[in-house]
Amino acid sequence: MNMGITNKMLNVIGDDVANLKQGLDPENIDFWFKKIVNETKDVAPPWLQDKINVKADPLLPLKFKIDISKRAVRYFMQVVDYNFEKMPYTTGLYFLKVQEIMSSEMDKSLV
Repeated sequence: MNMGITNKMLNVIGDDVANLKQGLDPENIDFWFKKIVNETKDVAPPWLQDKINVKADPLLPLKFKIDISKRAVRYFMQVVDYNFEKMPYTTGLYFLKVQEIMSSEMDKSLV
């Protein structure tokens, strides 16, 4: 009886860890960046659409260079917020950190 509960708990924990790892898979992050950039371009005014780009780092798989106009940042943030619930948990945390970094960079430019 007790061993069955332990095995169930270990299976649940194993599944949770596998889901968390999948959420930080570089291909998964790349997918979400592409989705977010495409949707940002869809909602941004036409004159900003070519000023929204993301490029993956060839050496560091979870590092991306975000090349975005300051005027387009708010559209990017809105699209991240809109998609947050659809993302795997760890992917969502990754994008929360991206938003935090973008906000602090915007704050620096105001000083």
